[in-house]
Amino acid sequence: MSANQQVLATSFLGVTPPGQQVFTSSDTWVCPAGVTSVSVVCVGAGGTSGGLEYSGYGSGGGLGYKNNITVVPGNSYTVNVSAGQWSPGAASGSYFISSATVFGKCGAQAHTGPTAGGTFVGDGGGNGGDGRYSSGGAGGYSGKGGDGLSSSAPAQASNAGAGGGAAGGCISADPIVFKGGGVGLLGQGTSGASDYESSGGSGGANGSATLGGNYGGGGSGGDNSAGAGAVRIIWPGDLRQFPSTRTADE
Repeated sequence: MSANQQVLATSFLGVTPPGQQVFTSSDTWVCPAGVTSVSVVCVGAGGTSGGLEYSGYGSGGGLGYKNNITVVPGNSYTVNVSAGQWSPGAASGSYFISSATVFGKCGAQAHTGPTAGGTFVGDGGGNGGDGRYSSGGAGGYSGKGGDGLSSSAPAQASNAGAGGGAAGGCISADPIVFKGGGVGLLGQGTSGASDYESSGGSGGANGSATLGGNYGGGGSGGDNSAGAGAVRIIWPGDLRQFPSTRTADE
């Protein structure tokens, strides 16, 4: 078959060209013409202490993904994206359509003691790392983000192959406590490294002395110190699927 014949055959069969859209704030997604299925990843924002630097460390946001969701061209769908938050017991998070479809829950506030990371809903994903004596890392594509450990020990890495962010941490000789590492939206990659600089997983941003990494890294010491949430939609959902099937930019 010639190149021209292949183009004509593709047009005749109505093959949907690949597409994507990333949301970093809540909005409505309008399904493009010809798109009948999507795959979606949702990351909840990290939690924070909502107070002074050493009043506690927030946990990481959860990551959930769901593949091959049926959609209708021209219809509008809800996209909710969570900001960094510290409200005790808050059940907010990032989701597509509803929190029962695909959902990454926000990390929780921490003052003292362990605080569980955000959970997830979907075909797969990972919980955020627990906030303890340092901030938790964002959840990965196949396992939990790193749990915060004491200031005299290095941060704990994500589970092997999880692709999540490492926890924040510090070394005993350094009073600076780094916030949790974030997680990327382009599919599963390398997990965050186990070091006190709290590296991001799967291309996510590292935590810093002042901010949790995007997306979903836990924070501390203020409302805006945690990594934000995000939602990424890719299509066609029957061919492009998380954690790693054609999830890169196309």
